[in-house]
Amino acid sequence: MTTTATPLPAVRPSAAAAPAPFLVVLLAAGAGLSAASLYYNQPILGAIAHDFGASPTATGWLPTLTQVGYAIGLLLFAPLGDRFDLRRVILTKGAALSAALLFAALAPSLGALAVASLAIGLLATTAQDFVPAVAALAPPHARGKTVGTAMTGLLLGILLSRVASGAVGEHLGWRAVYMGASALVAGLMTVVWLRLPRMMPSTSASYGSLLGSTLTLVRQHAPLRRAALAQALLAVAFSGFWSTLAIVLSKEPFHLGSTVAGAFGLAGAIGAFAAPVAGAIADKKGPPAVVRVGALLVFVAFLAMALVPRSLGVLLIATVVFDLGVHASLIAHQSIVYGLDAAARSRLNAILMSTMFAGMAIGSAVASRIVESWGLVGVGLLGATAAVVAIVVRGVRAR
Repeated sequence: MTTTATPLPAVRPSAAAAPAPFLVVLLAAGAGLSAASLYYNQPILGAIAHDFGASPTATGWLPTLTQVGYAIGLLLFAPLGDRFDLRRVILTKGAALSAALLFAALAPSLGALAVASLAIGLLATTAQDFVPAVAALAPPHARGKTVGTAMTGLLLGILLSRVASGAVGEHLGWRAVYMGASALVAGLMTVVWLRLPRMMPSTSASYGSLLGSTLTLVRQHAPLRRAALAQALLAVAFSGFWSTLAIVLSKEPFHLGSTVAGAFGLAGAIGAFAAPVAGAIADKKGPPAVVRVGALLVFVAFLAMALVPRSLGVLLIATVVFDLGVHASLIAHQSIVYGLDAAARSRLNAILMSTMFAGMAIGSAVASRIVESWGLVGVGLLGATAAVVAIVVRGVRAR
């Protein structure tokens, strides 16, 4: 596939008019299916462990490696979105992602699956090529709402991936999850090839200079540093929960399978639907207020898990609440960073998201150890503590 295979005209970023609804839907769907690749492994960790005769700690490295790969990929690939046609970048990375998912489906050992998981994380950064495209096309006065709409697709992909993975994994096996994901991404790239217009690059600087400028952007923009730190802390809580949920539900007192673990994604999806609302509020009231409220919701939800660890109902309600808080905070933070420098949106987004996924990797690694000894109480205390520190960060920022 090449970008010359379509007669669609090139689109210049930062257009005055809002992008067409179809384009927003396409970009949202693309972000969702790409990001979903990061999370298919979480509900099926038990099945993978059983198949390879591995311990929970060993299989717990799979989501950690995926998230580490995502964080690294965001930084390495970020200049591409500012330097080259985004359509070409998306098609190239998407094809490679489909191949990595297929390799995971055929992995002969846990070690091979670990390598595939790292590659999936690197290439699932395709999701973050779709989101800056929406931000670039949206007018400034509606950027938060438009990005929120696109992020609904991304977040639904993340959350509903667990539902699909849990159900498919329980009935068809964990390899079928990766096989189906590979086919979905391949189909998505076909639609992108046919319908997505070319995107004119925002700079002609070399890849090396753009990669080096990433550190300059961090030094120049204090709002970027603070947004990245606060979101990373909330990501510790978010990932700590989702990466251990299947293990928690499989043990006393719940004794539930991967289908139920995946179905919890439906509860989290409620937060995804609130993304456009959070973006609109950020446009009107300011992003910092949205972030502080979101962090408070995360704290309350995880504290409830720690205090009432044996109630499935409390666990379900807490899932809805903390997902709402994390997603609202993310939309507000993106609204902040996308407004800092129109010519560097891909790199700014990469800094925010790579820091966030570094937090996710930490959350997965720490929670996978805590859960063996402390169960849901430990995971709840981890998330509550991370949320408190995020609230402190917001308070320091406000002063």
